[in-house]
Amino acid sequence: MREITIRCGQAIAPVPVLRVPTVPIPREASPALLLFVEGESVTAQANVLVDRQLTVRLVALARGADAFEAIDRLMVAAHGALFADRSFGGLALGLTEIDCEWDAEDADAGVAALPARYEIRYRTLATDLTRTGETP
Repeated sequence: MREITIRCGQAIAPVPVLRVPTVPIPREASPALLLFVEGESVTAQANVLVDRQLTVRLVALARGADAFEAIDRLMVAAHGALFADRSFGGLALGLTEIDCEWDAEDADAGVAALPARYEIRYRTLATDLTRTGETP
């Protein structure tokens, strides 16, 4: 998650990347890119190695007359940053785009959101989540 935040942050600066925001995003904080973890699962385990699948959701958020153009630019830049190195510098086995959808909020005039989901496959040691799945 830290690597995703860094890569996307560099790609869209000065627009902020907000990792798992716990409060509503105020109007003045828009545009922004929100980062959420949707879930993680173990897909295989062999002795001390565990293959994992992490699903993350990026949400480009903007308000105003050019909101859709703004979220399009944010998502294009964030997507490019993620796919520039699918292994995240050796931390992951791979990256796959799952889906995205356009969303306009009627409750808050002028708000546009573009959520996109990605699957990151990676390997750790069974006893240590901080170490990649290289032979101990």
